[in-house]
Amino acid sequence: QVQLVESGGGLVQAGGSLKLSCAASGGTFSSYAVGWFRQAPGKEREFAAAISTVGGKTAYGDSVKGRFTISRDNAKNTVYLQMNSLKPEDTAVYSCAARAAGLGLRVYSSSALYDNWGQGTQVTVSS
Repeated sequence: QVQLVESGGGLVQAGGSLKLSCAASGGTFSSYAVGWFRQAPGKEREFAAAISTVGGKTAYGDSVKGRFTISRDNAKNTVYLQMNSLKPEDTAVYSCAARAAGLGLRVYSSSALYDNWGQGTQVTVSS
């Protein structure tokens, strides 16, 4: 099992940028595929982005494609989510999740496929 801690959330104006970090401990991080999900009040959890263990294969939800970039630094046991051109509708609690996946190029967009979750970080975008 791996423990995850998100950071980097905050309040930003529309059009601005934020970079979230997901720091992992307690496992061989390079063998975990990672995803970012978000949940706004009264809404379902939504897939934002995912990255494979190696090779840097990525996937994005339609609502963030072209604006968000997921990356990872296995030497630092950290996954990042660079968020640009933020919109008020991006306001949500953002959580990272990880699942053991070996060394490969698979990415996972379903929250049900992850079994390790962080506590989340709030992102608020003002208009």
